[in-house]
Amino acid sequence: MIVNGKEIILENPLNLLEYIQSVGHKVEHVAVEKNGTIVPRANFATEMLYNEDSIEIVCFVGGG
Repeated sequence: MIVNGKEIILENPLNLLEYIQSVGHKVEHVAVEKNGTIVPRANFATEMLYNEDSIEIVCFVGGG
C-alpha cells in the first residue's frame, strides 16, 4: 500500500480506522483520500485497506 507516497506492506487487510489509530493519528483530526476518492469519516470503520491501495492522509493542526 502507498501511504502519502511511502510504500507500506500490510500483513493482512485492515480497516481505515484501525490503520489511522495504529499510526497514532486522531480520527477527528484527519482527512483521507483512498485511490483518488475522499473517504467520509463515517466510513473509516468499514473502508478496508489492501496492499494495492494508495491513500493520502492529511492531518489538521491548530495554531495561529
